[in-house]
Amino acid sequence: MNPNPIAIQRLHSQQLIQSDHTSVSGVVRWMGAMQAQDYDMAKWGIGARLLGSTEAQIEAALDRGEIVRTHIMRPTWHFVAADDIYWLLDLTAPHVKRALAGYLRKQELDEPVLQKSGGLIEQALDGQQYLTRQEIMTLLQQHGIPTNDLRSANIMFWAELTGLVCNGPRRGKAHTYGLLRERVPVVRRLDRDEALAELATRYFASHGPASLRDFVWWSGLGSTDARKAIQLAGPALVSQTIQDITYWMAPETVDKQQLTDQHIHFLPAFDEFMVSYTDRSASINPVHVRQAMTGNGIFWPIIVVDGQVIGVWKRAVKPTHLQLDCSFFAGYPEPLIRQIRDQIAPYGAYWQLPVRFK
Repeated sequence: MNPNPIAIQRLHSQQLIQSDHTSVSGVVRWMGAMQAQDYDMAKWGIGARLLGSTEAQIEAALDRGEIVRTHIMRPTWHFVAADDIYWLLDLTAPHVKRALAGYLRKQELDEPVLQKSGGLIEQALDGQQYLTRQEIMTLLQQHGIPTNDLRSANIMFWAELTGLVCNGPRRGKAHTYGLLRERVPVVRRLDRDEALAELATRYFASHGPASLRDFVWWSGLGSTDARKAIQLAGPALVSQTIQDITYWMAPETVDKQQLTDQHIHFLPAFDEFMVSYTDRSASINPVHVRQAMTGNGIFWPIIVVDGQVIGVWKRAVKPTHLQLDCSFFAGYPEPLIRQIRDQIAPYGAYWQLPVRFK
């Protein structure tokens, strides 16, 4: 296996090698935002970048509102550091709202219906009252607002994009919503140029080397805004051209192209190491792409050795242990497979359960 320099640099920038962060919010702030629709896997995405962390520690940070889970940037869930949520919404929500507009029309969710829904939701959640989606939908139905089909999801999607709600503390296994202004009372805002520069700096520092196309995909910005954001970032970013593609990164990433030790990672579904790029060939052989992700955008948990995806894994939580099942893309000698399995210890420590392989 020949490590790819781009993949190695990304391991460093994504804090998968020598992470210097000591808090949950610090990891999420460094990454800019982390895709989070698969909730348990997304928490491990933080844990994999935070040495010695546990699932309970990350859950507690979410419950305290230090990080926020909401729809932002692209039409999907993300984790965002609390002090970034307002300026990120200001910058990216207009793009996502335009993408959502067609779905709202199909569901006959016009502005009066949405405003009425928002008023009822705000009244119900005011004073740190946290409700599940089903409880909120029951309330809306009682006031004559249908919530069948996809209307419930789109109503809450709209409420998140307008900055009305975000995640609340979990109630057992149930997710709740709370008012964003109560969860994050300190509002940090940037003007548009400042926000563009900040987002570009965050993305390329934490994900670089990456291309303009990668940034457009990850951020949800249009190409014009993305180019302007890179320009506004100024000396915070440097570029390299490799095979006619311009890659941007933080200056300190340039020299991190070699590995002195072998690095093995069990990364979660939808991890930023894969999902945040349009061209993933630096880390996965194109012949194996369909084994790691589906044509409709589902990303499986992956096994990564020195920046190269060599297989996938799945997990089952048992009362006394975690059971893992690994599937490798190609034949590997048993000593290497044993070595790979030995590297699962951080995941067991994160869940505070022993790991067994199927």
